[in-house]
Amino acid sequence: MHSFIMRVFIYIDGFNFYHLRLKRQRGFRWLDLGALGRIITPDATSEIRVNYYTARVSSKIDASAPARQQAYLSALGTVPNVHIHYGNFLFSEKMAFLCQPPESSPSDYIWNLPPPRLVKIAKAEEKGSDVNLASHLVRDALLDRFDQALVLSNDTDLIEPIRIVTREVAKPVGIVAPCHQRERGRPIPSPSLQKVSTFIVQIDDHQLAAAQFPAQVIRADGSIVERPLNWA
Repeated sequence: MHSFIMRVFIYIDGFNFYHLRLKRQRGFRWLDLGALGRIITPDATSEIRVNYYTARVSSKIDASAPARQQAYLSALGTVPNVHIHYGNFLFSEKMAFLCQPPESSPSDYIWNLPPPRLVKIAKAEEKGSDVNLASHLVRDALLDRFDQALVLSNDTDLIEPIRIVTREVAKPVGIVAPCHQRERGRPIPSPSLQKVSTFIVQIDDHQLAAAQFPAQVIRADGSIVERPLNWA
């Protein structure tokens, strides 16, 4: 008698995860997503595929950021069940309204004059990852590629694709909460995401610590990828 092998697809919104959890906990950034997938999928008979959605970062704000990201992407490239999907990272300068009164201002503002209403800002935006994640989730469900999906994100733009999969395709989707706190007054996971999901999975620090790559990762060609120094 053959045991049933559950096909589990994990969809990770890379920038959402980074900003909600890893930005403040840099010691967890050297994260083996394949190992994390096995930890949050306790069924030993599961066949796991991890889909990681990200974009190549710009050097205009932090000149060393692309090198750190490339080291991490190279490490991820050694994990057979992790598949990286790229959106785009856009950097632009644009005019924006300044809050009145400003909460903080450059020291050279002339305080006997009213602050300006419009200021020029540098804006960095990641585009495409949430659309790619949503599209792949619905496509994979309709093509019966998984038995269960896990979505690691708190992005409420994903409500409708998750609802389609759980209610119309009738496949279970669990929300993996990026962190336990409230972020800028919003609960995590969002109640609207909880409403359309099948179950919730929480990630704790012990699980993240257990899923770290070694400091040096050996690639298939024998080259070594080292963890960025300030991620230790």
